Amino acid sequence: MVRDAPPSTGGGLDAPDAPDVSWRERAVERSLRTARAKAVSRSDRFIQAATEILGETGRTDFTVQELIERSKTSLRSFYQHFSGKEELLLALFEEIISNSVAEWRQEIADLPDTLSALRLLVDRIHAQAGRSPGNSINRALSVYHLQLAESRPAEYARVLAPLRELILELVRRGVDEGTFRTDIDVDTLATIQTQTVVGAAHMHALGSEPSGVPLDTEQLWKFCIGGLRGAGGTTPAKSSGKKR
Repeated sequence: MVRDAPPSTGGGLDAPDAPDVSWRERAVERSLRTARAKAVSRSDRFIQAATEILGETGRTDFTVQELIERSKTSLRSFYQHFSGKEELLLALFEEIISNSVAEWRQEIADLPDTLSALRLLVDRIHAQAGRSPGNSINRALSVYHLQLAESRPAEYARVLAPLRELILELVRRGVDEGTFRTDIDVDTLATIQTQTVVGAAHMHALGSEPSGVPLDTEQLWKFCIGGLRGAGGTTPAKSSGKKR
């Protein structure tokens, strides 16, 4: 979820060098700031409650009543923050994607080259889909993710945008370095790469690999790099990034 920026300590409505701002405007700004902080806090309580329910049941068919009982809030409070359970699930999915991408960005920031960074990213995405104790949550969100792609494709694309943007940055860098193929445009390469790793992650989370055997990340990486490098490309050495 997108958080409001912390209050500015200078140049804002509270700044002493803003004489044209009336006391009424300053009072309203302080009031709105407090209201925003409370809204974020309450929204987080609903997100946390939904996460707990998903972790216990592995299902998204819980009711709003179950959610408000778990969060110890009221039905009125819930509908002040979300239009319904669908919007809450969308917010939860968005929170997980944005937080994961921020974490992965930090991990790959100090890696020496594009291949190492992309390899580590593929590893992390695939590992997260099957990790314990998050299996129930990952399974439930994979089912929801696939439903969202069909019923609300624009919102599905928006939620996945941070991950696609990170992959696009890495693919573009690889093309600029001469590592990746240039006969397919960069946006298309990034889209195919995103769809490949996300699709594999869903199968991993759902335990529905067509062969009946979980896909190994080494095999997934070989397939991805083969497509990115094109005909005649060779598979690079494994990333030196540490696994968690």
